[in-house]
Amino acid sequence: MKTRITELFGIEHPIIQGGMHYVGFAELAAAVSEAGGLGIITGLTQKTPDDLDKEIKKARELTDKPIGVNLTFLPAFATPPYPEYIDAIISNGIKAVETAGRNPAEHLPKLKEAGIKIIHKCTSVRHSLKAQSIGCDAVSVDGFECGGHPGEDDIPNMILLPRAADELDIPFVASGGQADARSLVASLAMGAEGVNMGTRFIATKEAPVHDNVKQAIVAASELDTALVMRPLRNTERVLKNAAVDEILKIEQEKGADLQITDILDQVAGVYPQIMMEGEMDRGAWSCGMVAGLIHDIPTCKELIDRIMNEADAIIRQRLEGFLAA
Repeated sequence: MKTRITELFGIEHPIIQGGMHYVGFAELAAAVSEAGGLGIITGLTQKTPDDLDKEIKKARELTDKPIGVNLTFLPAFATPPYPEYIDAIISNGIKAVETAGRNPAEHLPKLKEAGIKIIHKCTSVRHSLKAQSIGCDAVSVDGFECGGHPGEDDIPNMILLPRAADELDIPFVASGGQADARSLVASLAMGAEGVNMGTRFIATKEAPVHDNVKQAIVAASELDTALVMRPLRNTERVLKNAAVDEILKIEQEKGADLQITDILDQVAGVYPQIMMEGEMDRGAWSCGMVAGLIHDIPTCKELIDRIMNEADAIIRQRLEGFLAA
């Protein structure tokens, strides 16, 4: 399948593995890229720029196909050494960077000068247009269904994707609710030129996370996520568990007086224990509603091949079959 996204990133299939904290390691990124998609190493999961350098080199030993790096730009009070992370990206010849969080404008010139293509994660049309105006090459449009931070507008992809297609000149991929061939074909029909999958890639054999995490996703339905931190306007969609129940209880009790410190134990620094050690009730962790469509744990190649083969069948047989002769 050839789209502006496959052309932009030099990949075979229009499928991107989104950056995920303590999931986007070399093993997963390389497996996705080897299967014809674009694998993404999560930059800030690596504690130092030197660690990121080593992780990229590890991925390079596993694949010679294009891989990308995610850089999430955090609020000013928690600023990592971004220039040094960018140096590690450039020195290893990375040509695709997924940016997220705050406006990445100040860092774009250095990345663009190195010939790197930028795809920025956005949860609204207005943010997508801003990304386009500052020089991003593509955007990942995240609907309300997505795991992680869906923004504060609550617009699902059936509306958000066509709106993005109406407004944008640069290509975009659909993120949130993406799991299979139906997701891909529907997203293409609404104007996207590919998909970004997060939760679906956690439930793969190569994802270097504890099996408890994968089994939790397979067992979950579309009803098993919750929104936390809404009162703080930092909404996150997470999988329901005991810690999430506690967060929601605290939020209800505190009301408008809620402070991040009230729920810090359940949201800060919990990912290593959850993803690495499988302590499923340790805290809140990002998971999309798409868990309801995930029923197995294939390899990345099995997953991507299945998506592309079934997408071909949907387009050539089911959709063409509706047309009058």
